[in-house]
Amino acid sequence: MSDATVGDSKAGEGLVGIVLVSHSAQVAASVAELARGLAGGGTAVPVAPAGGTEGGELGTSAELIAAAAASVDRGAGVAVLTDLGSAVLTVKALLAEGDELPDNTRLVDAPFVEGAVAAVVTATAGADLAAVEAAAAEAYTYRKV
Repeated sequence: MSDATVGDSKAGEGLVGIVLVSHSAQVAASVAELARGLAGGGTAVPVAPAGGTEGGELGTSAELIAAAAASVDRGAGVAVLTDLGSAVLTVKALLAEGDELPDNTRLVDAPFVEGAVAAVVTATAGADLAAVEAAAAEAYTYRKV
């Protein structure tokens, strides 16, 4: 998960980590890049994409999601945003198992792109997991017209 941090392994220490789960590795990585870029030059929030399967196909992978969550966990919680149905179901199953994801990991009900940007920007400001979750969920109210 080289996308999780920038620079040394202490980047983002004490910040909420963000995992972006998509059926496509390219979509997850691109949304992570967009969110980091729009967060500006502040503290590097640990963000990890978890897209596709281990074989590079479309789908979701419990193993990739668990590895991404472990890579961004700095002790302040992990917010997981997903794109579509089976990504949600996979994360819910991991949460139900109770030992695959770091403590204080939450599945966040938010639009994938707008929610990811809001989550990363809010985490960059040093907000706690509840505030990161609320900011991402608030993205459902963003109007475009």
